[in-house]
Amino acid sequence: MANLKEIRNRITSVGSTMQITSAMKMVSAAKLKRAQDAVTRLRPYAGKLREILGNLSASLDLADNVYAKSGEVQNVLLVAVTSNRGLCGGFNNNVIKKVNLLITEDYKDCNVKVLCLGKKVKDVMKRTPNYFINDELASVEDIFSDLTFERTTAIAEALTAMFLNKEVDKIVLVYNQFVNAATQSVENEQFLPILASNEGTTDSGNDYIFEPAKEDLVIALIPKSLKIQLFKALLDSNASEHGARMTAMHKATDNAEELRKNLKLSYNKARQAAITNEILEIVGGAEALNS
Repeated sequence: MANLKEIRNRITSVGSTMQITSAMKMVSAAKLKRAQDAVTRLRPYAGKLREILGNLSASLDLADNVYAKSGEVQNVLLVAVTSNRGLCGGFNNNVIKKVNLLITEDYKDCNVKVLCLGKKVKDVMKRTPNYFINDELASVEDIFSDLTFERTTAIAEALTAMFLNKEVDKIVLVYNQFVNAATQSVENEQFLPILASNEGTTDSGNDYIFEPAKEDLVIALIPKSLKIQLFKALLDSNASEHGARMTAMHKATDNAEELRKNLKLSYNKARQAAITNEILEIVGGAEALNS
């Protein structure tokens, strides 16, 4: 059994750790509220924009659309979204596992590159041949240090330009979708080429007159829709990060509290044993003197 000083030092250490985890939990809880409000406000707009685009494209042939053209897929770009910091449970590891799964199974016959948005996935992927290096996007790899729509727009435009220039045949977003504070769902969402949608078939029977023509509206809406799609994914990931960190720090605080209780119990037992030994030594010495 450890001596009293060692147990006392461990109790102090666990108490300090518990204060840190409790503070991190409260900070993440405060940030989660703002991040959750942001993604909740954007989702209706993104959904309505997707619905309008579906209504327009349902009756059109997208075969000649430059954003929808997709021949044989040879070059695939995975946009992996993680956080810049750790201590958030399996949040980052789940995305990295999904990326590796896509590389080894879904796109094993393709030339796959990974664009890293977030330092944690970058630290892992930069040691692999799949790491995508682009000078234009190097400054926004730490997007979560300053997450704004303007910076997201720059990324979306760069990705779109790469697709239109036929540098890549397919772009897929891999990120954590926010469900609630304790649950995140890893999604791999196709960014480009756009998929033909049948969601736009209207059941109301209304006949609309479009000005300008549907084709022009689709061409104008697709870039906006892509920017919103990427921004929503980043907001989802941001909210998921704070939710995962809050949950992880809550569990860490509970575990530290339980460990501290056990250490205090061990300390009291060791202290009582030491006191008992001292009493026995005193009584034994007194008996020896009397005899």
